[in-house]
Amino acid sequence: MPRQLATEMPPPLTVSSVFVRGMLAAVQAKGLPFESWLVEAGLSSDLLRSDELHITCDQYVRLLQWLMNRLDDEMLGFLSRPLKRGTFALMVRSAIGAATLEVAIRQDAHTLRLLNDDMTVRLVIDETLAGVALEFTNSAPAEYRFVHETMLRVYWRLFAWLIGGRLPLARFDFAYPRPTYSAAYARIFPAPWRFDAECSAMWFAKSHLSMPVVRDALAARSFISGAPANIIVPTRDCGLVAAVRDYLRRTQHKWPDLEQTARALNVSASTLQRHLTAERTSFQNVRDELRRDLAIYRLTTSAVSLAKLGAELGFADGASFQRAFKRWTGHAPGVYRRLGR
Repeated sequence: MPRQLATEMPPPLTVSSVFVRGMLAAVQAKGLPFESWLVEAGLSSDLLRSDELHITCDQYVRLLQWLMNRLDDEMLGFLSRPLKRGTFALMVRSAIGAATLEVAIRQDAHTLRLLNDDMTVRLVIDETLAGVALEFTNSAPAEYRFVHETMLRVYWRLFAWLIGGRLPLARFDFAYPRPTYSAAYARIFPAPWRFDAECSAMWFAKSHLSMPVVRDALAARSFISGAPANIIVPTRDCGLVAAVRDYLRRTQHKWPDLEQTARALNVSASTLQRHLTAERTSFQNVRDELRRDLAIYRLTTSAVSLAKLGAELGFADGASFQRAFKRWTGHAPGVYRRLGR
């Protein structure tokens, strides 16, 4: 079947160039040669000039690792003194000896306070929820959204891993106005958001604080060796978005429409669309994002022709695919292939 993609290929996820620019904000502010560094890391400097470009998660992780190694700083220059390589490993090891999640959070908060002068972590407990909140003693790093985004991601993934892999969140708070790219938060922060909050924080059921820490030193070595990918890669979609995306991926040689997809998921088309709206998306958006991600993956990892790729993605001809791809990313697929390489 010439229009079917290889079935063993995992469903790809991509990362917006907005997050690449956020990652580079501190080195840019310090006048370091960030554009040449981006090229040295194997990416195009055009990522700094377009909100529409995306890179694969593998490229994003490699860039982060490259910058950490180059700077010997796991916070990429955002703090007044570097968090040297090995800091995250120390945070993991300082928590695995804790009896419960509450003790682990308090121990990691103490470790962070010893390692930097700019920010602390505070455990907040109310009647039903517990919160892990960021507090800044230096206003400079607090100006960068990347710092808030990264610290919340790191602590959520770490604390979830400590208690067995799942820590459902009730809400994320962000101590800044809603950014223009907030739609991209859906995969990174899969819980309700509140912007312009007093401090950035993540909130979960208070009952989780008493859950036991179940990881040991052997598990910690595996978790640390998988970082930063297992920390910063966006989560897979959840809810009906995940079901729709998975069904479309499995049947992509046909690219079913809304009604066909709804029947396959045993719901009506109107019910499916209503639930997708509640998850801040639509059927067309889910299908186009999957096709965009598949196209970016194929363009940057293979030599497939544009005509064949367009056919694989369900387009009637190559011109239709090229118009759609430019609408999704702001660039023609041939140009994007050169940038991605």
